[in-house]
Parts: sequence; C-alpha cells; structure tokens
Amino acid sequence: MPEKTKSTENLTSTRLKVVLCWHMHQPQYWSTESGEYYLPWTYLHSIKDYVDMVAHLEAQPAAKAVINFAPVLLEQIDDYAIQVKQFLADGSPIKDPLLNALATAAPLDEKSRLSIMAACLRVHEERFINRFPAYRRLADMAQIFSNDPLMLHYVDEQYLTDLLVWYHLAWIGETVRRKDERIAALIEKEFKYDDNDRHTLMSVISELLSGVIGRYKSLAKSGQIELSMTPYAHPIVPLLLDINSATEAMPDVMLPELDQYPGGEERTRWHIQKGIDTFRHYFEVTPVGCWPSEGSVSTETMKILGEHGFQWAASGENVFRNSFSKFNNNGDQEEQDDNHHDNGVSKENHVLYHPYRIGDSQSVCFFRDDGLSDLIGFTYSTWHADDAVANLVTNLENIATSMRDQADGVVSIILDGENAWEHYPENGYYFLNALYDRLSEHPLLDLTTFSQCLADGATVNHLPELVAGSWVYGSFSTWIGDRDKNRGWDMLGDAKRAFDRAITTQRLSGEQLTKAEFQLAICEGSDWFWWFGDYNPGDSVSDFEFLYRQHLTSLYKLIGEDPPDYLTRVFTHGGGTPQTGGVMRPGSE
Repeated sequence: MPEKTKSTENLTSTRLKVVLCWHMHQPQYWSTESGEYYLPWTYLHSIKDYVDMVAHLEAQPAAKAVINFAPVLLEQIDDYAIQVKQFLADGSPIKDPLLNALATAAPLDEKSRLSIMAACLRVHEERFINRFPAYRRLADMAQIFSNDPLMLHYVDEQYLTDLLVWYHLAWIGETVRRKDERIAALIEKEFKYDDNDRHTLMSVISELLSGVIGRYKSLAKSGQIELSMTPYAHPIVPLLLDINSATEAMPDVMLPELDQYPGGEERTRWHIQKGIDTFRHYFEVTPVGCWPSEGSVSTETMKILGEHGFQWAASGENVFRNSFSKFNNNGDQEEQDDNHHDNGVSKENHVLYHPYRIGDSQSVCFFRDDGLSDLIGFTYSTWHADDAVANLVTNLENIATSMRDQADGVVSIILDGENAWEHYPENGYYFLNALYDRLSEHPLLDLTTFSQCLADGATVNHLPELVAGSWVYGSFSTWIGDRDKNRGWDMLGDAKRAFDRAITTQRLSGEQLTKAEFQLAICEGSDWFWWFGDYNPGDSVSDFEFLYRQHLTSLYKLIGEDPPDYLTRVFTHGGGTPQTGGVMRPGSE
C-alpha cells in the first residue's frame, strides 16, 4: 500500500509539484603526474554556469530548485579560488596552463602558441565567437596561423593576449556581463589589452571563484534551494557493487574480463562517506538527498544510501519503466499499458509522478520526466525563450489537469546544470529568467524541492526491486559494454588489485595511504568511461583517455608499483559527432 510521509492534513497545496534539479559536476582534471590541471573546464564553468545559475535564483526569491554538486567539483573550485587569490597577492603561478597564460605574459614558444590558439577556438562557435566581432576576427586569424606553421612567426604576445582575454570574456557568465562595469569596459575596448586589463579580468575571475560556493550556501540556508550531493568522485555505484548488474537492463551485453570489481561495496561506502564529509566542509550541513552519479541506481544502491541517512535519491524515467513493468505488484499494469488521455498526457505517467520506496530502503527514489527534461537539454536552445517556457508550462498544465484528482503528484525535471546553456543565446539568460518567473507564480504549479515534497506528505509508492540502470536509456551502456569501455574497466580492476596488494602487505600507511585512496577514487569516476568509444569527438576522447591513463599511472606510483606498459599506449579513439559535442545525452534513445 502507498505510504504517507506525513498526514495528508499537512499537504501545503493541491497544485502539481514541480522540482527542477540541476546537477553540477566535473571530474578531477588535476594530474599528479604533471602537477597541473590538464583541462580548464572546472574554472570556466564556474565563472559562467555556476555563477549564472545561482544569480538567476538570487534574482527571483520565489523560485526554488535542487542543486546537486559532485564533491570532487567543490574541491576543485576551492583550489582554483585559492590559487587565483594567491596569484593576485604575490604573483604565484597558477597550476592551470590556460588561466596562467591569461594571468601572466603568454608564452611564445611555438608549441605553447599553438596550444593556446587551439584552446581558444574550442568553444561553441555561434554562441561564443560569432557574438563578438573582435573575437571573431581573432579566431579567424588563429585558424590561419594554425593551418600554416610559417605564419606562427607573426604571432606575437599582443595577439595572444587579446585572444586569451576575449576567450575568457566570452566565458564570463551573462549575469556578470550585464552588471559588472569592469567587464563592460573590457568588451568595449575590443583590442590591445595590457597588463592592467589582464589584472582586472583576473580580479573578476577571483571574485567569482571565491564567492560562488558561498552564494549557494546562503540560498540553502534561507530555504530557497535544497543542496544535494553525488558520491565523492562520481562513480557508477551499481557497477562497483556488482558489475553483472549491467545485464539487468541489457541481458546480452558484452562484459569486461573483470567479473567483479574487488571490494566494490567498501569502495562505494568510501565514496559516499567522503562525499558527505566534503559536503559538510563546504556547506556546514549534512545532505539528505543524493543524485547518484548519472542517476545510476540498483536495489542495493538504494539500500546503502538509506543506511547513510539519505532521505531521497533520484534516477531516470527508463529505470522506472523497466522496474515498474517487471516488479509492480499493485495491479497497476493497466495504467502502464493504457492509451493516452484526451489532453495528450499518458495515464502511465501518473505512476511516474510519485516517489517510490525500493524494498525496505530507508531512502525513497524520485524519477525524472525524460521528455520534459530533454526538451530543456536538447530542444529549447533554438526556440525563442518565451515560446520555450510557454511550451514547457503547457505540458505541465496538461499533467496537472490530468492529475487533478491526485493532490500530491511530483514532476521531476532533472538535467545537467552546466553544459546545456552554451547552446542557448546569452547562456540561457532569457530562458532561465522566464522559466523561474512563470513556474514560481503559476496557480496550478508548485515549484518546490524533493525534501519539501516529502515534508508536505507526498504519497510514497512501493517497488520491491529496481532494474539497475542510469538516467541514460535506463541502462549502463554509456559506461560499459563495448570494447574500449570494457578495456577501461579491466585496467581499473588491475589497479585495484595492485592497491589491495599494497594494503595487504602493509606498504601503505598514514598520508601515503590517504593519497592512494583518493587517487583510486579519481580513477573510479564515471567520466572516463563516458568518453571511451569511437562515437565521441576525437579531441574529447583523446583528452579523457590520456588523463585516465595518467591517473592510473599516478596510482601505481603512489602504491610503490611499476605502472603496466599498456598505460603508455592509447587504447581508444574518437571520431564521432554526437549532439551537443557528447557532453550530454538524452534520457531515451
């Protein structure tokens, strides 16, 4: 029977509850081998997306949202903030080659010049470069210089400085660009930027990096947003627990030679506890919600999350569909298979729009509406903002009308909070403004958070088990099952067994053990496996494949073993052109 989290007398509204959950994460880009950040995406998304997302909420106090952070991302933002502040104080070099090139005189050796020009072209051309005529001219020159090595002789420090300044101006959040007079002045100047200009831009970047985590913390303290977390380094927990769980949604999947990840449950609990500790360090509260990495869940995952005190987790619609079809014992199958209502809303969605307790887990699970979430992630970026929001609201109104006899329905809109906006005009400025404005004032819709839904007495339905899977297609096909992804798992298994040998022989203790544990955690992250495979863009595959081998190499060195020779060889190549460059995927194929 369905359960109530509180008495129905405590229901605050008969409006349809809508939860916007934005997930923020980047893997660990710091390379122990080089002592530098190998890729700049953490600080760039911080000064653009993390800043903009919190600013939109600050501007509309009636709006609510759930913001999920991967703990390893929080640590990187903090590290960048410290480094940039130290640079401004005493000129200490920044351990990120691109940001350091902006901060100091750009290097003039040929390899560095090519690297800087390539990096400054690696953006969404229409939204970043074409928007600014001065940046467009510099980018055109960079393409000419890059295609003809003899032309590199004409690339001087002034050109590289202007290119670097414009690259970072384009990455500055739209909410900052519209209000900060220093940024406006730099944009108006257009060219011949000098040391003072670079210092000004670095000062703005420092302020943004130093303040962004605290701004989310303040909104959470006021009750406007709910903050939640992902296990520490963003691992696919069900695969750590049981690699064969991949077969639940993909019975014919080809698995790695690794039959089980050694000590998977212990590692899972490590990631969860370290994630909680990191979250507490930055936000000074204990999280009660968890977006498991990539919405990856299983029956055992939900049980363990409950044991760690989480009240709720969330996953993808196809995980729910697979699980409801297989394990529903409440006689609701006719709802799952029924035709559509006259207003176009499928009756089967009525069972989607509730949290579920899985088995006897102490944590309940909400499930993502793939259709609505993917409209934001993949469709609305080419629409006029008002039309896009009107379309989303109409869809929600239809759901509200179809569920008017159910006072506690919850529609979960969950997606990447950082990568979608570069495909929108002005970084989604008009869309997000209109979205929060319409939803926070709508008479039929209650924009809220997952914890508030439970506190308000949402009906919690029951499923005895889950078909293990993720928000992407309801399976783990993005992280396991093809040759290159499986090779990555076998490499990880080798490294974990080497780590275990070092523990067994008591070669590791104290600080050395702590460093090795954290390095192992980085290797267990999901992002490396996401990018393995020839359907992804070649540059991205090359970057993440190289960094994965670097991380594994560092682990072997930390535990006092020689890295295997295969870590010196490339094992996966890209060449595809997926939608949004591969950084996002829709929930359904």
